[in-house]
Amino acid sequence: MSEEFHRIRRLPPYVFAEVNQAKARARAAGEDIIDLGMGNPDSPTPAHIVAKLVETVQNPRTHGYSMSKGIPGLRKALAGYYRRRFDVELNPETEIVATIGSKEGLANLASAITSPGDTILVPNPSYPIHQFGFIIAGAAVRSVPATPDDNMLRALDVAVRHSVPKPTALIVNFPSNPTAYLADLDFYRAIVAFAKKHDIWVLSDLAYAEIYFGNNPPPSIMQVPGAKDIAVEFTSMSKTYSMAGWRIGFAAGNPRLISALAQMKSYLDYGAFTPIQVASVAALNGPQECVQQMRDLYRERRDVLIRGLHSAGWDVPSPEGSMFAWAPIPPKYAHLGSVGFSKLLLEKAKVAVAPGLGFGEYGDDHVRIALVENTHRLRQATRSIKEFFRADGAVMPSTADDKHAADDRIAEEKTA
Repeated sequence: MSEEFHRIRRLPPYVFAEVNQAKARARAAGEDIIDLGMGNPDSPTPAHIVAKLVETVQNPRTHGYSMSKGIPGLRKALAGYYRRRFDVELNPETEIVATIGSKEGLANLASAITSPGDTILVPNPSYPIHQFGFIIAGAAVRSVPATPDDNMLRALDVAVRHSVPKPTALIVNFPSNPTAYLADLDFYRAIVAFAKKHDIWVLSDLAYAEIYFGNNPPPSIMQVPGAKDIAVEFTSMSKTYSMAGWRIGFAAGNPRLISALAQMKSYLDYGAFTPIQVASVAALNGPQECVQQMRDLYRERRDVLIRGLHSAGWDVPSPEGSMFAWAPIPPKYAHLGSVGFSKLLLEKAKVAVAPGLGFGEYGDDHVRIALVENTHRLRQATRSIKEFFRADGAVMPSTADDKHAADDRIAEEKTA
């Protein structure tokens, strides 16, 4: 009876635990920690969505069991979103299921379609549930490059030829968590062609579809003709409408996969609380200015963060989407790995970030920085990092970057 349970043995130690424990100790000691680790939106849910929740919860008839696949109005609202945003038609009855967050949907679909020993193709680094949902279900995961380019396509070809058994499913996630990579429609066309050729299911995670900073909105794999033959896509209300704690997401696409997920859910849950589902309809069908405001907010934060990190001498690429910056560990600290560097940053700069190792072994040379604090706190964070780097002799910022830092200080004084 002392042996660990089989599925628990397949899960590695929680990589984020060390940093989280150090963060908790620092806060218990009264230290002011700027937490840029977890991708937890800090903005309030838009008022009209909250108002619909409050209105609906006053009706006692909404307090009973709901529908595990989602109320009809919510599935129709998601179909309307796909029609407006992607020019894609979905059948709300057979091609859409509401989930208790996209994470739950991914995990339950993995359980529904996986046999022990199946091979699953997963980008590395990627969001943990992408691989561990399948690992928990008994599959073996084969890593492929996380970049939406020829490197991934070549790796997929090699994986099909050299994996035993042949892969049964592939995960894609763009805009990506943690890397912030974006894919274009040509890449999705290549993925659909590859999956059809080799009879492989595709699970696309599109949770960050509305957080982008360029002129071209990220596409959906469902825009590729024939994608519904082999693909299902997961979206979420969490980031688009700052509804992370509400736990509402969707799976949409291939009817066979949707049916499998719906059947699995029918045994496991009764769906989200009905007032939350009704409020989600109001979000999808209501005014969308709040989405643009959210996008503008993250763009401003991104610019402040990246400018400040460059001023500190830390060359971090500016993300074109998602709410994260994927930051390569500065050369002086590369030997520490992402966990060691994250702990050092917490100790010396009082800034918490997420170790890249938590997203796969190929992420261990990066850390993920979330845009979940206001611009004042982000400036404070980058100043602290700069002071730590300078004191440690790590890097020296350029004159241009110093000017950017001065500009940020002026902007902060004006808004104080």
